[in-house]
Amino acid sequence: MALPEWGITMADHHFATVDGYIGSFPVDVKTILQEVRRTIRNAVPIAGETTTYQIPTITLDGTALLYFAGWKHHISFYPVPTGDEAFEQQVEPYRSAKSTLKFPLSEPIPYDLIKQVVRTPPRTAAGQQAHTLIAFRELG
Repeated sequence: MALPEWGITMADHHFATVDGYIGSFPVDVKTILQEVRRTIRNAVPIAGETTTYQIPTITLDGTALLYFAGWKHHISFYPVPTGDEAFEQQVEPYRSAKSTLKFPLSEPIPYDLIKQVVRTPPRTAAGQQAHTLIAFRELG
């Protein structure tokens, strides 16, 4: 992941913490990443966090729940769960791949949608909600 206009090549850095990762960005992007992180943590207060693949990773019971990352022109969020028709319509403008959302930095970040994505448990290959992730939906 290279951010040439910032003089940062993420592949050259090992971020031991989410704070270290977020702290490597310019102030305007750092502010957005901090708010994304806060939104996720408020949606799933029992979640943990680490860095995996040099990006922030949100965990639940030691298992990766989702990842988010800063890029030159957007913030990425993955994986995106499959939801009902209304959910799919909401995420469609941001979908860049089957399980990736891109939120352009040139537009307001939809934090309410991020909260909804976080609270929609992923499905197993059989199409059933993953049992370890259902509990956090009851948090409010």
